Amino acid sequence: MIPDWLHALSIAALALGFACAAVILVDVVRHPQRMGIMNVVWPVVALFGTVLTLWGYFVYGRLATKEAAMTAKEEGRDPPNKTETPFPAMVGKGASHCGSGCTLGDICAEWLAFAFPSVAVWFGWHTLFADRIFAVWLLDYLFAFAIGVAFQYFTIAPMRGLGVGEGIRQAVKADTLSLTAWQVGMYGFMAVAHFYIFARVLNARLEVDTPEFWFMMQIAMLFGFVTSYPVNWWLIRAGVKEKM
Repeated sequence: MIPDWLHALSIAALALGFACAAVILVDVVRHPQRMGIMNVVWPVVALFGTVLTLWGYFVYGRLATKEAAMTAKEEGRDPPNKTETPFPAMVGKGASHCGSGCTLGDICAEWLAFAFPSVAVWFGWHTLFADRIFAVWLLDYLFAFAIGVAFQYFTIAPMRGLGVGEGIRQAVKADTLSLTAWQVGMYGFMAVAHFYIFARVLNARLEVDTPEFWFMMQIAMLFGFVTSYPVNWWLIRAGVKEKM
């Protein structure tokens, strides 16, 4: 049985995530990012990063607004996000950029499989996998990959002046390792939550339509950030991903 304290904590954590996302959303409407896709990335990441994302946005995200870039250009300076953002923070932004695609992909895939259980069957439930979670993970990965590549395309193509074909190729190159590393951390924690914390410790099922599931997903996304961070460090150092 799921204890009342965990249910209350789950609701509070989700409410905090939505509140932080709302604060950032209002601010990016008033102060749009120079890179348009970041207007989506920051609020989405706040859904799981909560106050950490809020802090990161106001400390480093605000350096990358159109206003800041225009002021710097008028004064003959480089944009402040390029000069005042330390490299570890740039890596964090790169990992978060990947994480936002994973988050949206996982949300879409999980609810699709919940609404239409036959989708999980198409991806191997009952044939390849005894547990539904593994089939849904395949769907999660496909959704996350598609959205992640789209996010990378709208980052890389404008910055490098690439056409559609080359832009997509570079986006796939930049996102594949980062996204896979993120999903490893996310899947790892969700496996612990699903098979141990809930199944064995709490003797309960972790269902998509419960606050507890999405609270576990918030934590899982933080693990995804940790596992993708060193990969993003290498990708940015190697010039495969752009500094943000």
